[in-house]
Amino acid sequence: MTLNFSRRLAVVLGILVPVAETIRRWHQLGDLSIWPFWLDDFLLGGFLLYGAWLTNNEVKNGRRFLAAAWGFTCGMAYLSFFSQITSLDQPDPAPIPSGWVAVIKGIGFVLAILALIGSLREEKRHA
Repeated sequence: MTLNFSRRLAVVLGILVPVAETIRRWHQLGDLSIWPFWLDDFLLGGFLLYGAWLTNNEVKNGRRFLAAAWGFTCGMAYLSFFSQITSLDQPDPAPIPSGWVAVIKGIGFVLAILALIGSLREEKRHA
């Protein structure tokens, strides 16, 4: 995994996660008690997009912020994935079965770990 992979995935997930969560919880948007579970994905997306943007301008400092954004994402993905696994017998707000939501979250968790590693790896310099 490389910084380039991490940066590109940050842009993709930075857009995709908030959009997917909005679709997943669209029918719950009027319920204020659900908003923390909805808005956290927008915070995640914002961190990832900002980290990706910073690495375009200044790689050294941008890499730090991108790694922090991926660390935040990994923490959220961990909780989200394992919470989903423990409630497979309950209906999910998504328009798809809970098992598929767990698979999607699991894939996202693995990708976030790989992107975190990529954001931390030093690029080899060619002479």
